[in-house]
Amino acid sequence: MVRTHSNQLYTGISTDPKRRLRQHTGELAGGAKALRGKGPLQLVFQQPFPDRASASKAEYQIKQLTKKEKEQLISAFKASL
Repeated sequence: MVRTHSNQLYTGISTDPKRRLRQHTGELAGGAKALRGKGPLQLVFQQPFPDRASASKAEYQIKQLTKKEKEQLISAFKASL
C-alpha cells in the first residue's frame, strides 16, 4: 500500500515494490494514473506472496477494507518490524 500526500491509500501488487514505487513517483515510466500529482508517496505496507494469483486475491480483500481497517493493518505491520 502506498500513502499519498493527502493521506489516501493506494493498493496494488508488484513483483518489485521499490521499483513500482519509483514508477508511481515518476522516476521511471509506468506509474498508475491514479497517483499522478499526488506525491510525495510513501510505501506503508507490503506482504510477500508465493504467486500472482494469491497476491491478486489478497489485493482484492484489502481493497474491500475500510480506511480504518487498512490503517489498522498498516499499524500491525509497523509493530511487527
